[in-house]
Formats: sequence, C-alpha cells, structure tokens
Amino acid sequence: MNEKPEGDMETRKLGRTGPAVSALGLGAMGMSDFYGPADEAEGVATIHAALDAGVNLIDTGDFYGSGHNELMIGRALRDHKREDVVISVKFGGMRTPGGGFQPVGVDVGAAAVKDRLAYTLRRLGTDYVDVYRPARLNPAIPIEETVGAIKEMIDEGYVRHVGLSEVGAETIRKAAAVHPVADLQIEYSLMSRGLEERILPVTRELGIGVTAYGVLSRGLLSGHWRADRELSVGDFRGHAPRFQGENLDANLRLVEALREIAEEQEATVAQVAIAWVLGRGDDIVPLVGARTRERLAESLAAPRVTLTARVLARIEAAVPAEAVAGTRYNTGGMASLDSEQ
Repeated sequence: MNEKPEGDMETRKLGRTGPAVSALGLGAMGMSDFYGPADEAEGVATIHAALDAGVNLIDTGDFYGSGHNELMIGRALRDHKREDVVISVKFGGMRTPGGGFQPVGVDVGAAAVKDRLAYTLRRLGTDYVDVYRPARLNPAIPIEETVGAIKEMIDEGYVRHVGLSEVGAETIRKAAAVHPVADLQIEYSLMSRGLEERILPVTRELGIGVTAYGVLSRGLLSGHWRADRELSVGDFRGHAPRFQGENLDANLRLVEALREIAEEQEATVAQVAIAWVLGRGDDIVPLVGARTRERLAESLAAPRVTLTARVLARIEAAVPAEAVAGTRYNTGGMASLDSEQ
C-alpha cells in the first residue's frame, strides 16, 4: 500500500464551533436497521474496536431500529468515559410497529425536540448528547423553530452542539442565523457529489463542518458487491435505483475501473473510496458504516492511503459523477431531501 506513516488517528474539528473528533467516525445505523439482520454482539464488539483504534465519533438516530441502536450504543459505552466519546444523534423519523416509516414526514417541532431527546438520553444512558440534529427538514415546520428548541436544550445542558442533516444552502443559512451549527451530515462519495456545487461553499463560508455518510455508496464502492447478491428482507437497497438492473451493472463497471487503480496503490476499493472523501478537505469527516470488526479494520486503514494528484485525477476519470446510474433513493426518498431540491 502506498501509505502515510502509521500513527495515532488524526483529529478534525467539526466546524468553527463543534467538537474535535477523529478523522473517521463510525456510523452505527446498519447495526440495527435498513441492511437486513445484524448481529448485536458483533455490533458492540465493532464499537469497542473502533474506540480502541481512536475513533471517538459515533453517529446514530433515535429511529434506527426504533430505539434499538441507541440502546445498543448505551450498552457498548457503559464502561467507557463519557467525555471520551462524541455522540451524534438524528431525530424525527416516525416509524410503525412493522418497521416501516409513517408517510407524514419527520416530527421535528419544538415539542418533539424535547420529547424525543428525553427518550434518547435514557436509552443512551447519558445526560447529554454532543450533536443533536433533525434527520430531515419538514417543510411545514420552520427550521428556525427546530434549531431554537435545540438551543434551549443546549442552554439547559442536555445538548452540546446543533447539527443538520440533508438540507440545502438556504436552510443552512436560516439555521445558522438562530444558533451556530457544528456540522451538516450529508451523503458524499465518489458516486454522490451533489453537495459540491451549492452546499459545500455555504458550509465553508459559515464555518460548518461536514460529516459524510454513504462514503461507500451503501456498499457499491466497498469492492465486495456482486450483481447476483440476494438481499434479505428489510434491506432498503432492494428498492434503491442504483442497485437495480442496468443501473447496477453500469455502477459495478465503475467499481471495477476503480479496483484497477486501488490494486496499483496496494489498497482495496473501499480504502481508496474513503481516502478520496478524506482528501476533500479538513472540514469533512467520513462516517464508515462498518457492521463488523473485519469491515472496520479495512476502513481504518484508509487514512494511511496516499493519493497523489495524478492518482486523484485517474480516480475521478474512472468514476465520473455523470456516469453514475440511478439516484441514491427512490422517488419518494429523493423528494424528502431538502439538499436535493
């Protein structure tokens, strides 16, 4: 592997006002939801391995597994010093007993902020959340109301920082006018580059960091995806356009072009894809959605991969944004993203 010297995990600051965090964060969603059955014991072991490796940022949502994810994280952190971990929580997704989502939008009003935070604190076994963020914008609820309620929770000591998720430039400005925003969480990868034109310039102007999820495009850029893979019940990728038919075939051809470059760098496809996101700026922190210690170990080697200007040019030629087939969510999912409007 063409790599940087091995050492302690680099740290980055989430914007001008946010906490210092490890250069890679751990996204815990898949340990409870959306990718089919998961092994809770392995999830806890993966969280412990991440912490032991210097990863201090753990991202979750109160609706992941309808609370299961927070409960699992609470158990995993029981024997760790709370101040050594930065916990980021999204809220607002409204579930059904059967595991689906209610079709009424996200619940992010002022009363919901306080109510849902109360349950989050109990499930996590903590008395504060480091970064608290609405999972999506509800057009019927002004972002100023949501952020104002989070500010009240900051004033009372229950939250440390305001975060945002999947919102556009105008919404970011409105939110930042109410209270400083630590970071915007948004999908960002070689296959999802929509934030670069309008959103990233605004976050940088306002001193807001970016936590990038989906850095492996939900597994497409992992290097392990096969066209004949059978998806289990509950795996949302079974309905995602990028994983369907000709779209999937086209996208896997891009992955194979990337694999050729990765092998020359003595790295895996996943490591090169993560390293690319890491290299987009010191204000960007990739979240790796590893569900197992094996996948985590692969991801943790990404910061040691050196991508020269020549290699970067080859990577972007191998996976040009305009060549990616299919949107990242289905029609309904895309319509719910303020960041895509």
